[in-house]
Amino acid sequence: MTITDHPLRYELANELHARPFPSLEVPCTATYLAIKHPDRAVGRDRQADRAHLIALLDRHGAPHPQPGATHYSARIGRHELKWESHTEFVTYTAFTPTLSARAFDPTDFEVFPADWLAQAPGVRVASAHIRVQPRPDDTAVRDLLADWFVPESLAVSRVLDDGAILAGDFRIDPAGHTRFAVFVNDETGARRVGRIVQRLCEVETYKSMSMLGFARVKQIGADLGQLEQTLAHLVDHMGDTGLDAELTLTQLLTTSATLEQQMARNSFRFGATGAYEALVNQRIKVLREERFQGRQTFAEFMMRRYDPAMRTVKSTEARLAALSDRARRAGELLRTRVDVERSAQNQSLLSSMDQRADTQLKLQKTVEGLSVVAISYYAVSLASYAGYPLAKWLGLSKGELTAALTLPVVAIVWWSLRRIQSKLH
Repeated sequence: MTITDHPLRYELANELHARPFPSLEVPCTATYLAIKHPDRAVGRDRQADRAHLIALLDRHGAPHPQPGATHYSARIGRHELKWESHTEFVTYTAFTPTLSARAFDPTDFEVFPADWLAQAPGVRVASAHIRVQPRPDDTAVRDLLADWFVPESLAVSRVLDDGAILAGDFRIDPAGHTRFAVFVNDETGARRVGRIVQRLCEVETYKSMSMLGFARVKQIGADLGQLEQTLAHLVDHMGDTGLDAELTLTQLLTTSATLEQQMARNSFRFGATGAYEALVNQRIKVLREERFQGRQTFAEFMMRRYDPAMRTVKSTEARLAALSDRARRAGELLRTRVDVERSAQNQSLLSSMDQRADTQLKLQKTVEGLSVVAISYYAVSLASYAGYPLAKWLGLSKGELTAALTLPVVAIVWWSLRRIQSKLH
């Protein structure tokens, strides 16, 4: 059978397999870094991200990624490097098949040189230090957690049918990293370990990215409160009889425009926050957590510390949308009032114009009457002068001749003016 494939068929099918989970043997260390452009992250220069990756690869003589690649894996020294390009950020993960003698030793991050980090086309939005080691007995696990983490915020759970124990306090340590510990059972396979580590990295990154929405909400909180007060004041006085409707409408339109600007500026961040939140909850859910020694799980930690921030973002988004709708409805009502007032003004103006037109018509008729008199006067005078030679022949005096000519001349003048007016109309 011969059939033409869609031009994107293979590309889209391969995309589903483009980012496989790493396969990790125990013990090992994972150092993870997420870099985001501080502004315009979505429209950033992705070639700069690629150039930064190549600069790291060239230090170890590693091959370069394919042009346009969004994911890449290679060995650099004794580390396995995994690089991924996302919508707003890029991530670097280095896997080392050993454990440092000192737990969470900051030197583990020397796989990313300081001068190379200083040239990054962005800022660090997340970094995680993950220690993966064989699982001791529960008492030893408890003692290690007490040494490594802050008890007040520590989250611990058994995951994937008790295949491993995860622990982390979601705090940034003095070296600038978030610590996670993974205690793995002997029977847990390398691919499952890789999935656990990958999901921890994703939880940390998506949590940090979604909290950017919370930071944005805190930034616009004061402005939003001021806009809400202004809108409430304008709406409360819309029914006043002495209200200057046009001035109020201008103020209302200004407030509405400001609200629309806020929505345009923050709509992407609010939408991204919701998407990242869903990913955080989904990644934790697939771990299938079980409680360890009565400690809070990752899901419980998120419910207590993370979910309130996300609800604040959602409520602010809904609040902004509601304010925009209120401003739009108030503007429509006030615009209707302005139109009614303008209609009344126009009606009054038309009535005044009618009165002036009637007055002008009366004046015009008066002027026409006077014109008939004036023209008749001059016409009679001219006719009298022309008829004086005939007066003696007819036996008439000048006065009698003038009197005889007056009525015919006035009639002719009146008829001529009427004829002219009829032609003009």
